[in-house]
Amino acid sequence: SMTYGSGEITKLEYGSYLSAALTHLMLNQRDAMGLVLFDEKIRKFIPPRAAPSHANIIMGALDKIQSANDTQIRPTLDYMAERIKKRGLVILISDLLDDPDQVLMGLNHFRHNKQEMIVFHLMDRQELNFDFDERTQFKDMETGEMITTDPWHIRSAYQNMIKSFQKKYLTGCRNQRIDFVPLFTDQPLDIALNEYLNKRQKTG
Repeated sequence: SMTYGSGEITKLEYGSYLSAALTHLMLNQRDAMGLVLFDEKIRKFIPPRAAPSHANIIMGALDKIQSANDTQIRPTLDYMAERIKKRGLVILISDLLDDPDQVLMGLNHFRHNKQEMIVFHLMDRQELNFDFDERTQFKDMETGEMITTDPWHIRSAYQNMIKSFQKKYLTGCRNQRIDFVPLFTDQPLDIALNEYLNKRQKTG
């Protein structure tokens, strides 16, 4: 699903650019940072380091990032929550198209371990607006399932579902004192970077 893009870039590309920008920002501040790339399982794990040269390793991994199988977020969250012992800031960048209850339980695993968290929820603008005018064939980019329908026929129900989906994450993160930041791929990265800086200032 991260390979979807109705504009100039996909969600996957946007997430990669955001990760790269955060990498430069963190390392310039001499913060140790690492990277985990995953779908249904972890595909790449780069342990945290604060050395300026670490940026080259991170950028190399981001440059080769590819979308693969169906995503299962919670197993990765649970695994990393157990592996990361030092308290710090954990940032999740995802379109969160998974079972919200499971994802929120995975996020709570980090909070139980006293980690601070930011969740950047990536969406393409069209995923919210559903502004298609003609009879359209829609393909599930993870399962391959396809349906053909008139968009107006399902637009209202679809938009209500998306709003409910976002609200569940927003409420769940707020209850766990996790910063939840919705981002559209047509928005500047400054929004996310400012959220990170504000979080860093609050947590010291």
